[in-house]
Amino acid sequence: MKRIASILFILCGMSTLTTAQIDPRLIQAGIDAISSITITDKQIAEYSRQAVRQMDAKYPVAGPNDPYTQRLNRIVARHRNVGGIPINYKVYNVKDVNAFATADGSVRVFKGLMDLMTDAEILSVIGHEIGHVANKDSRDAMKAALRRSAIRNGLASRSGAVGELARSQIGAAADYFAGAKFSRDQETEADDYSYAFLKRYGYPVIPLATAFEKLSKQGGGNVPAFLSTHPDSRTRAQRIRERARRDGLAR
Repeated sequence: MKRIASILFILCGMSTLTTAQIDPRLIQAGIDAISSITITDKQIAEYSRQAVRQMDAKYPVAGPNDPYTQRLNRIVARHRNVGGIPINYKVYNVKDVNAFATADGSVRVFKGLMDLMTDAEILSVIGHEIGHVANKDSRDAMKAALRRSAIRNGLASRSGAVGELARSQIGAAADYFAGAKFSRDQETEADDYSYAFLKRYGYPVIPLATAFEKLSKQGGGNVPAFLSTHPDSRTRAQRIRERARRDGLAR
């Protein structure tokens, strides 16, 4: 509450200036800062739905009779509602090795990932993505992004070298790396969720490890771009295998 009051005080102080004197980026910085504190789960879910609609329009979506859609439907047949959250699944007919989930319960799997993995491995990735939804990672990521945007816009409104830096690609890169550690923490938690998810429903847990091992071999040893901020895939696979051995689920 004190942070909101401080931001409002700054914005009210701006009201003594004419519109021409106020840099729009400074106004946006204030809006982003307030939003990062006050945004609700319901709002984030709605923003997620809007974003997914744009993604669905951008990428070719496999139709209901497409073999990829039918295969995915078989894999996730038992998991249309997880923890009270309705999950909707679609396949993108794109060769990229990728998958993602958003706060509204949308899970999207790319054709390239399905070509690479077995049904059990795909399910382990699905469990991981559902983990992001259940852990409300989209909410936390959006709040963090708004906070970083507020700082960047505030700096960009200034003149001189500091403002130029914030407006540059270096400023954008700094914003990206500022969120990288946060993303790694989320990924580890989603890995744990997937492991528990597979174990709870009686599925083997080792496919979660083999999925990571396959990802680690993509591109001659380089992981796909969407994993660039994530923990190393081989390390994640080893962690899963060690846990499975401790639980008596693997040798």
